[in-house]
Amino acid sequence: MSALLYGSMIFIWGLSWISIKWQHGDVPMEVSIFYRFALAALIMLIIGKLWNKLQPVKMQDQPFIALQGLCLFCCNFLAFYSATLYIASGLVAVLMATAPIFNAFHARLFYQTKSNVNFWLGATLGLSGIMLLFAGDLLKTDWSQDTLYGLLLALLGTWCFSIGNMLSIRNSKRNIQPFTATSYAMVYGCIALLVIILMRGLPFEFSFSGQYIGSLLYLAIPASVLGFTFYLILVDRLGASNAAYILVITPIVALTASALFEDYQWTLYSTIGLLLVILGNVLTQRKKRLYAAAKAPLLQSN
Repeated sequence: MSALLYGSMIFIWGLSWISIKWQHGDVPMEVSIFYRFALAALIMLIIGKLWNKLQPVKMQDQPFIALQGLCLFCCNFLAFYSATLYIASGLVAVLMATAPIFNAFHARLFYQTKSNVNFWLGATLGLSGIMLLFAGDLLKTDWSQDTLYGLLLALLGTWCFSIGNMLSIRNSKRNIQPFTATSYAMVYGCIALLVIILMRGLPFEFSFSGQYIGSLLYLAIPASVLGFTFYLILVDRLGASNAAYILVITPIVALTASALFEDYQWTLYSTIGLLLVILGNVLTQRKKRLYAAAKAPLLQSN
């Protein structure tokens, strides 16, 4: 089951990058993000009520779900969308792929969870592959003040995403199911976005173009309703570091979409990068088997 969720997530979130790009236009960024999660939250609440998926949540847990919503459905996306104003979206994807490193550090800090050598080796190979996949973007980037600002925003978004993962772990330890936590966290995220929109006096505009509506529906339903529910289930089952490794692989799908819609050209560097990402993923996901195989001779000798 975890393997099926993992594979589904790679394609769901991999295709979300091109959809995010199609959201740019006349509609203010904050309003587009609000539309996305308001629709997603509404769908999840309806499903939860009809199929009794929503648990009662104690008052002492509500602030942590609210913080999870602020991190996963507000602040991180504001940072990511803003970063694309200064640097290429592909470079933002590269920086978001550092989420496993953030998660490993935060898990050690907050929950004393250790990551073994295989994880760090696999993550290093995967991140190296991602860097090669986007080598062209990096070489073409003018390292100006705007570029550095974009990099900081992308890293800030990744940090917020990681903190949201840690809050998800905390809520899971309180026996709050991922569907319930995601549903209510989206509502809190929408409330925060609404406050920002009203404070900035942004107009609630809407684009009726097929591209905008299609990308909005994709981002709201597969990428948000299914995507975040599946992802938080994987965080609960695999741990935050291993689940976040999905973000190292999703840029491959994003590149494929870019090749189809944006004339992305594969090179020798990107091909080598793809192989490194695959190798890193296999090594990371097989860590338990490798550990068991290494431990067996010691047990036999005893």
